[in-house]
Amino acid sequence: MMQTCPCGSQLPYEKCCEPIVTFREDALTAEKLMRARYSAYVVGAVDFILNSTIEGKRKECDEKAIRKWSQESVWHKLEIIETSNGGPEHTEGMVDFIAEFSESGIRKNLHEKATFKKVDGKWYFDDSEIQKQKPFIRTDLKISRNDPCTCGSGKKYKKCCGAGV
Repeated sequence: MMQTCPCGSQLPYEKCCEPIVTFREDALTAEKLMRARYSAYVVGAVDFILNSTIEGKRKECDEKAIRKWSQESVWHKLEIIETSNGGPEHTEGMVDFIAEFSESGIRKNLHEKATFKKVDGKWYFDDSEIQKQKPFIRTDLKISRNDPCTCGSGKKYKKCCGAGV
């Protein structure tokens, strides 16, 4: 029995995502379905992952691969970056999220923008777009060892403030 829900809500799993993952309740919002799907990966509820995918896309799902990834990964954290639409009054929604997990001992982040659609009053995962990490761009000047020190002493950086760095 889990203490808190894996989705990060701080609620007990039994009162948060479990009723949705076990098909006892429907998710009222796209974000709630996203949180339940993450929890389903954590607990290995592959049936829920498949059945919460919109019908036209289910055939694209590789059940064995999903099960393997779910079971062989260590799930650390779900971070919701942004939710747009996806409320009870909407028919479409988007959830931008980062799922942190370890695979073969290597810690990884999966950053996606997932789209959800409501069909007959029920939310389904429709599609997602992986967000590539933006490259680091240096905005300040790079000081090399032989440049004049930035403190204004007139010495080379390596002989002044950069000594021992």
